Amino acid sequence: MADDNSLFIGASRKPDDSYQRPEKLLLKYGNRHGIVTGATGTGKTVTLQILAEGFSNAGVPVFCADIKGDLSGIAATGEAKDFLLKRAEAIKLDPYEFQQFPVIFWDLFGEQGHPIRATVSEMGPLLLSRLMNLTDAQEGVMNIAFRIADEEGLLLLDLKDLQALLANIAERAGEIGARYGNVTKPSVGAIQRSLLVLEQQGGANFFGEPALRIEDIMRTTRDGRGAINVLAADRLMMNPRLYATFLLWLMSELFEELPEVGDPERPKLVFFFDEAHLLFNDAPRALIERVEQVVRLIRSKGVGVYFVTQNPLDVPETVLAQLGNRIQHALRAYTPREQKAVKTAADTFRPNPDFSCFEAITKLGTGEALVSTLEEKGIPSMVQRTLVRPPSSRLGPITPQERRAVIAESPVSGQYDKTVDRESAFEMLQKRAEHARATVDEERDDERDERGGGRWTLPDFDGRDDRRDDRYDEPRRQTRPRTTAPRQPRPSNRQTVTEAAIKSVVRSVGSSVGRALVRGILGSLSRR
Repeated sequence: MADDNSLFIGASRKPDDSYQRPEKLLLKYGNRHGIVTGATGTGKTVTLQILAEGFSNAGVPVFCADIKGDLSGIAATGEAKDFLLKRAEAIKLDPYEFQQFPVIFWDLFGEQGHPIRATVSEMGPLLLSRLMNLTDAQEGVMNIAFRIADEEGLLLLDLKDLQALLANIAERAGEIGARYGNVTKPSVGAIQRSLLVLEQQGGANFFGEPALRIEDIMRTTRDGRGAINVLAADRLMMNPRLYATFLLWLMSELFEELPEVGDPERPKLVFFFDEAHLLFNDAPRALIERVEQVVRLIRSKGVGVYFVTQNPLDVPETVLAQLGNRIQHALRAYTPREQKAVKTAADTFRPNPDFSCFEAITKLGTGEALVSTLEEKGIPSMVQRTLVRPPSSRLGPITPQERRAVIAESPVSGQYDKTVDRESAFEMLQKRAEHARATVDEERDDERDERGGGRWTLPDFDGRDDRRDDRYDEPRRQTRPRTTAPRQPRPSNRQTVTEAAIKSVVRSVGSSVGRALVRGILGSLSRR
């Protein structure tokens, strides 16, 4: 059913409940972005799977996240099952062929795929602040830290580099504050604590080298199929902020590195953002604007971004307006918020006079969806109630043994497995501190030598000139002969008992009279 210019999604239902009209996504509009929504268990993951298969067969690389592990089956050949064969027959999918797709498994923790790393510099202060949920004042300190790193040539590669730089900034707070504004130690301390939490949550595995090269997720096979990059995200979902920040970083990297291509005949890469609501939950306005900017402009780089989420209300309207290809699975309308979500989803489609979108969304079965894609000249097609095609790869997860085999045969096997720790800000600041300590020690030694502090001196008891004790430098000089003149006896400084008593009485009387005199003077002044 598919051709070289389109991707087969399924067949739409006719008024007599039969399926006839094929629903397709034109490849030349694949970079116009899209959205797949629906409640849990309505078939979103299978829809994502068949879209990834279609793009791969068309020679388009794909990057997607595997939230529950179900998507890993795309690396294995599908199996003929009755319900799959019945669906293929219902939508007249002939021939229905099973196949295995070229898959590269990735994992931020390096457990279920090749490790993915990024440097702190590549992440940047905005995304790091979002990742650690910093306040405005703390984000300001983070921006200053990156500015100092640029000025002083300090490479920020991993977390210990950033931690060392922040400690250095705290020590130089007065100097730096005079140039860039106040840098308080409490703010630096709060950032350091957030970095510690991030490190404990696995962030230390993500930040470092070798960093992910964009070209490694844009590979194609010798037979012309695009690689499907699957990110293992079941453990990553325990830290949703890290997950969302990573995917936003990846989109930003694509936007910054890829050249402008306009509207190609097929996308250069398709990016599926599963559980998209995690990106926008409690996100500051500046971050939402950044997402909107990337989504709007990355189209001209040949990259299509598809958000996968349960509720269309999870995506801000400014971003939702950029999504031209829409696949809506069933939604429930039990609460006022759910009813609002159904209405929002229905209103985004080009109406079909044959049925009501609002009513159809609540009555769709598993594997059914309302589909509207961009037709010629970029015009949205009339919404159709569509039965989504069955996948050609395995429905469900692969075994750990199969996963290890795929990883071992991967084209990037061995490139990212070992961490590289080259000289960066941590080592450079350490050397700078050691050099500063050595310089201080040398200055102290020089100052001590200038004062003669390196030798001992003897007190002048007999009127002779002060002389040095050279016992430690040269043999002791011969002692001078004593004169024959008898030494005069020194007067005794000892007091008799009577003299000591008289002096004690005089001191007591003098201090008593003095205190009385002072009290009298102060009293007379106060009465005036």
